[in-house]
Amino acid sequence: MTEQLGEIEKPSAERFVEERKLFFVPLILVPANAEAELREMVSRYWEQVREQIRNLEAKLGDVSQVYHEMIPEGGDTGARAIQELSSESYDIVKSGLDKGAALQAIEDSDLLAELMDWSRCLAVGLQNQDVFNKVYGFLADVERRRNEHIARQIDETLSVGKVGMLLMREGHGVQFASDIQVFYVAPPTLDEVKRWVRGRQEEVRRETAAKAEASPAGEAGDTGEETTRAASESEVEVQDRGDVETES
Repeated sequence: MTEQLGEIEKPSAERFVEERKLFFVPLILVPANAEAELREMVSRYWEQVREQIRNLEAKLGDVSQVYHEMIPEGGDTGARAIQELSSESYDIVKSGLDKGAALQAIEDSDLLAELMDWSRCLAVGLQNQDVFNKVYGFLADVERRRNEHIARQIDETLSVGKVGMLLMREGHGVQFASDIQVFYVAPPTLDEVKRWVRGRQEEVRRETAAKAEASPAGEAGDTGEETTRAASESEVEVQDRGDVETES
């Protein structure tokens, strides 16, 4: 017999007492010159993240380990690096550190540098398909090794019954250990930001296509690179949440 959705009970906090818990916070990075409308939405997003984390901690316990992508060092050095990368995510991290949480490094500096280098290669707009396939293959390989490293670091530092918090962009592909219960922090403004970014990306594509049609053959210029830069105004990505609990 099919169970009605309305009859499904939300799992109690007691179920997770002995399990490892991980709050997954989608990391949104925007450039300093982002439009005011986007900056306002992102500001609301982070305020809602703070509220949802407070609610989760009240139910499941305080965060004891903090993880942040793109930061290969922990402790005070890592915290300063996060502050330089994103003041918004730094405020979230600092709140946990002020309550006694530890900042753990999850990145390998060599893997991170390799990932960024291959990403830059793709961003310039490669013309030869064979070259593109090779670069894409190298990128996919380092992404796999990086994901494995991140999963291993979290597995080795998050103790049984403890709560961790990971700030990372969506679409990461990290496979967490089977005994880690992941809670997806999903404030209402997250979808607003995604819709805004998709709308801007579509505008850029239309404008680029119009320029290409209006330009004589061979004089289209660097429209591909311009599209890449403009469409990357925010690091928001859309992904399947998978088997995670959602706090909304």
